[in-house]
Amino acid sequence: MRNDAFRDENLARLRRVRDGDPRAEEELLRENEGLVRSIAQRFLGRGAEYEDLCQLGMIGMLRAIRSFDPDRGCAFSTYATPLIAGEIKRFLRDDGIIKVSRDKKRLGSMLLFEKERFSAENGREPRISELADAVGVDAETAAEALASSYPVRSIYDPAHDDGTETLSDTLPSPDTTESYADKIALREVTSSLPELWRKIISLRYYHDLSQERTARVLGLSQVKVSREEKKIFEYMREKLS
Repeated sequence: MRNDAFRDENLARLRRVRDGDPRAEEELLRENEGLVRSIAQRFLGRGAEYEDLCQLGMIGMLRAIRSFDPDRGCAFSTYATPLIAGEIKRFLRDDGIIKVSRDKKRLGSMLLFEKERFSAENGREPRISELADAVGVDAETAAEALASSYPVRSIYDPAHDDGTETLSDTLPSPDTTESYADKIALREVTSSLPELWRKIISLRYYHDLSQERTARVLGLSQVKVSREEKKIFEYMREKLS
């Protein structure tokens, strides 16, 4: 019920964004920050700081907010996940190749100064929107400028003070982050299934029961379970496409 209420609140805010309400955008960024942070966590060990990855992820979240159609019948988090992960992966792929403009560097320096000032005065890290307001730019511009302000590290730099490992030694398999983003999207789609379908998925693929045993547990025929599985797969393929 709590997840349903959260999805309903998200949809209401997304419709307000489409109607031109600027406060709804800020609310969505704040309320969905946890999703960004959970995705950013999976990209640690690739030479970028966690907070930098989160800031990049917030750019993806902002783009998702501005491009999502609330009437498309897809959960917002399912739509936003690949955009968040894509923004981070794009930075990690292109880092060291991107040429940062002088204006962006200057803005990045201003934002870093405001970040330190804010932390000292408030005892916490500022949100992107708070930093953006402090220097008079939008959140997306602020996030991009901050991301370009930190020095690029070589993958052959030491990962620890004792010098026993380089950053390249700590890199996770690319499949790890890809599969994590897929799992988040899959979890969101699964949570939207009718109760009977969720039970079938649970028994068949989490408890590894055969169709026949699943049918006995649910009081159905094996043919019914087979037909319902086909419907489930068709539904999930459509939602994940």
